[in-house]
Amino acid sequence: MEYDEIKRFREQNIHKQKDYSELNTFHDKLIKHTVEIAMQKVEEEQGKAPAPFAFFIMGSAGRSEQSIWTDQDHGIVYQGTDEEKEYFLLLGKEIANGLEIVGYPKCDGKVMASEPMWTHSVENWTAQVDMWLNEATWQSLRHFSTFFDSRVIIGETAFLDEIKKATFQHLGSDPQVYKRLIDNVDFIRKGVGIFGQLLPEQSGPMTGHIHLKTTTFFPYVNSLRLLALVNHSFSVSTAVRFNDLKDSYPFLAEYEDQFERLLEFRYLFTKEAKNYDEVHYVSLNKLSKSDKQELKQFMKSGADLFETTKSFIEKECLSW
Repeated sequence: MEYDEIKRFREQNIHKQKDYSELNTFHDKLIKHTVEIAMQKVEEEQGKAPAPFAFFIMGSAGRSEQSIWTDQDHGIVYQGTDEEKEYFLLLGKEIANGLEIVGYPKCDGKVMASEPMWTHSVENWTAQVDMWLNEATWQSLRHFSTFFDSRVIIGETAFLDEIKKATFQHLGSDPQVYKRLIDNVDFIRKGVGIFGQLLPEQSGPMTGHIHLKTTTFFPYVNSLRLLALVNHSFSVSTAVRFNDLKDSYPFLAEYEDQFERLLEFRYLFTKEAKNYDEVHYVSLNKLSKSDKQELKQFMKSGADLFETTKSFIEKECLSW
């Protein structure tokens, strides 16, 4: 099978997935097949991989929260030294090119295994993550949060776990980083106005549409990532994080069902999107009165969840 064949298979079947869970399993299948072809191509040209490695995905792909259209966020971690890096960067480039052909646009921010920042040995990955947390700038913590929402598609899962264990050790010795992590995501784009009206885009091609990702999804995703870090949890999916952490944080119970319904809501209203730019938006014209009320409730619950999470971490984890 070649990249073009996977692309055709994707186009023929992606709209047949019955819900968001089945859709994300379908994405995983396509990505895995694409990576396997890339590995074979590089092996034929450069020889076998010089060291054990893992290819992992991040962001919405890592959390199994992809829509019909999704871009690339991925990296490589290998067991070895800088001598092996050139091989894995070539592999990362082949993977990125292959995924683009299949139908996954390259990441505008270059969060891909073809880039030196996102392909490292276990040792150098650990050092880079440690540096991100030490710097604790807006950009470095954004990189860290992207990385933390990662899971292995092909290869040695233990390599990624080892880096995350080092992350937990760092946070344990410097809990003030939690404050910077909160500050990094402590902005929620308002989706509802002071009179209770939804606030769609006012100009451009998406006029009359609500940006679901920034107004609605982020508070849930960011809250559960923060709690996963506090709890030293290896869970990646937001839905799984809810399930795994609700015994430790009972306040999560009232928000878990909201998030599950939000995933289904987004799937229902974005599955006909024609491209990656459209898939984050929902048209107000397509929403019934009850749909709009539900969307407002998603936004309110997400904002409440974030404030509760923030207060908990500031109270329990930080000494002022």
